Amino acid sequence: MRIIVISDTHQYYRNFETIVLRNPDADMFLHLGDGESEYQLLCRNMPEVADKFRYVKGNCDYSSDAPLTELIDVAPNHRILATHGHRYRVNSTLDYLEQEALENGCDVALYGHTHESRCTYENGIYVMNPGSASCPRDGNPPSYGVLEITSAGIMTNVVFLTPKTMF
Repeated sequence: MRIIVISDTHQYYRNFETIVLRNPDADMFLHLGDGESEYQLLCRNMPEVADKFRYVKGNCDYSSDAPLTELIDVAPNHRILATHGHRYRVNSTLDYLEQEALENGCDVALYGHTHESRCTYENGIYVMNPGSASCPRDGNPPSYGVLEITSAGIMTNVVFLTPKTMF
């Protein structure tokens, strides 16, 4: 299963659309919040992919009815915790996020909010922040995540929309 993970588009539709168009073979798209207006516009513009989308509410999605967190069962024996992250204090620690994942039997925890890309394996949990598709804060270009779940295992990766300039 190939899942594209997007976060923090903050009303910047163009990069969001580019990510979706670059990944026509994705089984699922997960938007981790702060981009509900772009998500709704994309679903209107591309109804053929709307059924592949899941969305969780971010701290800037003020009037959203989307859930704050979703538990998603995928493939045999894998469960994903998808959240924006602001309710788990991800700006200072990942401990609360990891604890929530462990308590819910998840082996993958996905979050956004910090606008900083990250892929780690902590305490038996693959933890990924895809960074921001519009305004990263880590010195990298805008980015998104790829989560691959196969019978051989789990892989997380961050993909940059433009090549990083090397000095």
